[in-house]
Amino acid sequence: MNYEETIQYLYDFAPMFQQVGTAGYKEGMENSFLLDEHFGRPHRKYATVHVAGTNGKGSVSHLLASILMEAGCRVGLYTSPHLLDFRERIRINGQPIEKEYVINFVEKERAFFEPLHPSFFELTTSLAFKYFADKEVDIAVIEVGLGGRLDCTNVITPLLSIITNISFDHVNLLGNTLTAIASEKAGIIKPGIPVVVGEAEGEVKEYFSGLQEKIEFPGCLIFADEQDIIKSSRLLPSGFWEFETKKYPHLVCELGGFAQEKNAATTLCALDALPVPPVPKEAVYNGFRRVIENTGLMGRWQIVGQNPKIVLDTGHNIGGIAYTARQLAQEKYRRLHIVFGMVKDKDISAVLALLPRNAQYYFTQAAIPRALNSKDLQTQAAAFGLKGEIFASVATAFSAAKQSAAADDFIFVGGSTFVVTEVLEKLQSL
Repeated sequence: MNYEETIQYLYDFAPMFQQVGTAGYKEGMENSFLLDEHFGRPHRKYATVHVAGTNGKGSVSHLLASILMEAGCRVGLYTSPHLLDFRERIRINGQPIEKEYVINFVEKERAFFEPLHPSFFELTTSLAFKYFADKEVDIAVIEVGLGGRLDCTNVITPLLSIITNISFDHVNLLGNTLTAIASEKAGIIKPGIPVVVGEAEGEVKEYFSGLQEKIEFPGCLIFADEQDIIKSSRLLPSGFWEFETKKYPHLVCELGGFAQEKNAATTLCALDALPVPPVPKEAVYNGFRRVIENTGLMGRWQIVGQNPKIVLDTGHNIGGIAYTARQLAQEKYRRLHIVFGMVKDKDISAVLALLPRNAQYYFTQAAIPRALNSKDLQTQAAAFGLKGEIFASVATAFSAAKQSAAADDFIFVGGSTFVVTEVLEKLQSL
């Protein structure tokens, strides 16, 4: 098989959760441990950092990887989902895994893994861990796929665990209370291993505080939002953030979006907690300033056009859309156009309630089984005063928005990672 055939085989053999929903999710760790044993527990050959959370874990993972790269480390980075190419999930120093490695892995190992019927994520996690070992990385930043306690990445024992925040998402799998979701995310915590919690308040803060007594790691639990790390911040004309901290004055972050204030604080707190030699200040500055260049991160308040300004963002749950709504309220424009689609298993009503009413909506659906029908989305949105037309595809919705928008208008694309993906694919084809 060539690369395209190999990837199609993986999609067909083990459908992605992101594409098909719960049908692609396997509860339990049995396959993860069997695969891990088969490959000789490759993650033990390098240091790891484990990153969980409802929102922000992708940005924090990429920021950490970028900083460690600038510090001279050979850094593996495992994240999900991908936007344009499967190989985005598995990178070393920003470079995606080689096509030939993916092909050879599947050809050599399929006789072992096919009888196990692993999920797509179980299989690709094993691929990533083996790849990092074979390529002799110094450290790997590992992003949790879903939850934490039963996530197949949880076979690792990291130098540091990070839980960015807790919000409502995947409630059918993780629980319908914040405490229940927190307990699943907290499943990545290991005795004696430091853990940084980025954001926590109320019942979530109480839950994590209680873990200090239940798990034997006194002093290892650090709340980033108690450290008073970022003194002030401002959004630069470039769309980048500039943060003022006692340790790093005038720290510029290449990532846009209001969520990056919290992500930056979490990342800086994690750097201080990471039990390795101190990272040079220059590496921190360069890591923040070059995070997209270093890691290839896309879809985080990504500006892809001007006159009209066009922004893509992969925020897709209550916590993520809340940041989106805040930032849209700060933008200056004549008219706001929103290309919007969601998947069926999100809290649709809660998300729609956060969106601005002073916008022309282009309701659409990504070309995946999980996508919410655009007509259903339009109907539900109407109950919140959101008005717009429906479009059968993301491409036609985006084209319609561009045709309708004047130079001083603003076009936002979001609601689903897959809506953003299809717009990126369209832009790439132009």
